Amino acid sequence: MQIYTKTDKGRVREINQDAYRTGILSDTVGFAIVCDGMGGANAGDVASNAAADAITDYITKSYRGNMGLGELEKMAKNALESANIQVYDMALANPEYTGMGTTVVLAILSGKTAVIAHVGDSRIYLVNDTITQLTKDHSVVQSLIESGKITPEDAKVHPRKNVITRALGSEETVAVDIACVPLNEGDILLLCTDGLTNYAEPATIHEILRTNALSQATERLIQTANQNGGGDNITVATVSL
Repeated sequence: MQIYTKTDKGRVREINQDAYRTGILSDTVGFAIVCDGMGGANAGDVASNAAADAITDYITKSYRGNMGLGELEKMAKNALESANIQVYDMALANPEYTGMGTTVVLAILSGKTAVIAHVGDSRIYLVNDTITQLTKDHSVVQSLIESGKITPEDAKVHPRKNVITRALGSEETVAVDIACVPLNEGDILLLCTDGLTNYAEPATIHEILRTNALSQATERLIQTANQNGGGDNITVATVSL
């Protein structure tokens, strides 16, 4: 299993409110987490790092060998729900953190299956001969697309394209989307924040991942987003068997 990660504050933002964590749990099981924080001052940074730490802590303490997929799904869901409570309680305890929250994407690879979980508009893609978005954005524009009010092309320039409808830590409870994805040898999972997807088309992302070693592809993805404006923090994690 190979896991490569990189984050960059981009060309516009003063601080980086993204966070990531990775871990290897056994010879055949590993995980990656990517978060994109929101909130005033440094609250977004606090939320994303607190969530990433809480999820990592939950997984490393809960994992045991030979867990079935159902158990891994439950662990992933519980990890995000536990992190939600921690971030929410931090915001209640400190007025400076009021309203803070974070997106999160989590992938746990076990053998040739990935258990994925997400909240918000950070994404997970499956990359092989094609590129397939595995997560559905919890965002205003995604809701408008699904209702037929705008097209995917309209969404790229919509004034509310960055408004999310679900975030970890912003409310006392959170709905977590969970899925299991079968993998083949050579498949790549890409976890990323919208600092990448708002500044690089899927076709470009696919080409970079298919024509570069994974150890170099993360840097190339960051460079591409920055070359195209770099208007947000950019975080990427690539995982392959």
